[in-house]
Amino acid sequence: MPKAREHTYRTRVVWTGDQGTGTSGYRDYDRDHEVSSVGPPPLFGTADPAFLGSADAWNPEQLLLASLSQCHMLTYLSLCSVNGVTVNGYEDISGATMAEDGSGGGAFTEAVLHPRVRVVSETMRERALELHDEAHRKCFIANSVAFPVRFEPTVEVQEEALR
Repeated sequence: MPKAREHTYRTRVVWTGDQGTGTSGYRDYDRDHEVSSVGPPPLFGTADPAFLGSADAWNPEQLLLASLSQCHMLTYLSLCSVNGVTVNGYEDISGATMAEDGSGGGAFTEAVLHPRVRVVSETMRERALELHDEAHRKCFIANSVAFPVRFEPTVEVQEEALR
């Protein structure tokens, strides 16, 4: 069995929403912030519009769902590559539900991924569907959240997609 490895990640989040009076009142500040790390360009974030954020920037809830979707996709593509399944198209329009608890908190209750995959041959369709189960079991992010993550994949064959 391979030796377990540990990975460390670092990010920097800086609030940029002070309007001159800080957090003197709930409606007196913007929820805008900048997320950065060494390497990629900064990501501009805010709160969900339901919590006085802007619809023009990413909110933490969207980023969590995007992380689940990205992790599943990257794990899946890797598994396909080592299992002889040639994927030449992948799209996921995912969704998630978060419930407030009435005391100012809450939690995600579910996420559903809808990966739509295109493979190059009909002979790969069945294996392409099966590999979603393994990708789900191996996805680091899905294994780290405290709510169910479901997936409802579809697989198209390139020849069929061209018709």
